[in-house]
Formats: sequence, C-alpha cells, structure tokens
Amino acid sequence: MAQMAERVNENEMKAMDANRYATKKTIAQGMLDIALLTANASQLKYILQVGEQHQFYKLMLILISLSIVMQVLTGVILVAQTLVSIEKSRNREILFVINHFADAFIFLSVFCDVVKMNFGLDPAIPHKEGDVEFFKP
Repeated sequence: MAQMAERVNENEMKAMDANRYATKKTIAQGMLDIALLTANASQLKYILQVGEQHQFYKLMLILISLSIVMQVLTGVILVAQTLVSIEKSRNREILFVINHFADAFIFLSVFCDVVKMNFGLDPAIPHKEGDVEFFKP
C-alpha cells in the first residue's frame, strides 16, 4: 500500500506542468503588483489631501509619482514582452534586453517605495483649535 502511494506521488511530480506553474506564479506576481499600485495610489491621495502641511510633501509627491510611473512602464514592457516569440534566437536577445529593462524599472520602483517609507506617511496630523489639540483623520 505504501509503494502505491509513493508511485502516485511520483507520477504527480512528473506530471507537474512547468507552463501551468509559471502561469500561476505570474498571476500571483501580478496581483502583488496591483496591490502595490493600489497602495501607491492611496498614498498619493493622502499626500495630496494633506498638502504642504506634510513635512516632506514635495519629496513624497515625487517618490510616489515616480514609483507609479515605473510600475506602469514595467507593465507596458511586460505586455510587449509577451508579444515577441521566443522561438527565434534573434528574438531571444531582444527578450533578454526587454527583461533587463523590466528588472531595472522594478528595482527603481521598489527603491522609491523603500525611500518613501523611511520618511513616513503619518495618518494622524495634529491640529490646534484654541487651546485643544486633536488629531484629524
């Protein structure tokens, strides 16, 4: 009985389709990219609402905008990459170059996100009315 279970597991492992795995991995990565883009859009909305009151308004505005632009460029490059066939050796060289550009844009986007997180987006901004200080959401 144990040998039969081992054979079933062996057959399942051999039958694993690399294309299906890659597709699922790409979909999961795309969902994470959408989550990051959504977070950046939310942060952009927040920083625009707060305006000049934020200590690092201009820096945060530049970093968030740059990150969004890099993410959009990466998406465009990856879509363009899917349109090129990998069957021809000449196309492989083009795909490698396109892939390097996509990697560079992803790196720059993550770098912008790391830098911007170090400057913080504090959602609680103290406001004073008279003698009472309270936090505005």
